[in-house]
Amino acid sequence: MPLFGTDEAPPEALPPGRLPSYIRDHRKRLRARFMQGGAAALPDYEMLELVLFRANARRDMKPLAHALLEAFGDFNGVISAPPDRLAEIPDAGDAVICELKLIEAAAQRLARSRILQRHVLTSWEALLDYCHTAMSHRETEQFRVLYLDRKNTLIADEEQGKGTVDHVPVYPREVVKRGLQINASALILVHNHPSGDPTPSQADIDMTHQIEAAANALGITLHDHIIIGKSRELSFRSDGYL
Repeated sequence: MPLFGTDEAPPEALPPGRLPSYIRDHRKRLRARFMQGGAAALPDYEMLELVLFRANARRDMKPLAHALLEAFGDFNGVISAPPDRLAEIPDAGDAVICELKLIEAAAQRLARSRILQRHVLTSWEALLDYCHTAMSHRETEQFRVLYLDRKNTLIADEEQGKGTVDHVPVYPREVVKRGLQINASALILVHNHPSGDPTPSQADIDMTHQIEAAANALGITLHDHIIIGKSRELSFRSDGYL
């Protein structure tokens, strides 16, 4: 049997509880570089290797890291890729997908914690960071509503709909009804454009005005509608659509 075959060596061929030395030494070096220099010290494929180490203790994860980057473009694209798309990559099994989705969930939770129970209008950059973290790499449109209390503190962040690559169904009555249920005084609409261009369509504009009218009739203020693109966003309020 060749020393470095393409198939993963069976566990019984390795000393119990021990990594092959070449894998162990490589992982040790990567961890040391990361601890000394942080993320800036590692290219995307090595950052992915660090994440993937936990998924398979007895395998060189560099080929899989490269395959994932080839398929999804960059680190963010890999982490935020849908599980069914990740599963299409050879050797990306359940353990690998779980590790990647765990990193995504941790990033979203960290970003979300910076705006929860805070005055959203004075934490605008943190809000935009959260929206980009949660939505900018999605391959289909998602519509979220951020519900605020009288002090403009975030009290709920809810997904109202998922759609296709260029459309998501939104029901103004349901958006406002939910606001009444949780005693919201204001709301911010957020959705993404998978194309990367946050320019609103006429349908986006019409839907926003419908929600604004329904909300105003019940004493709820629509602060803004934010469209998230790949690397930038558009604010309806700042750009004169509201």
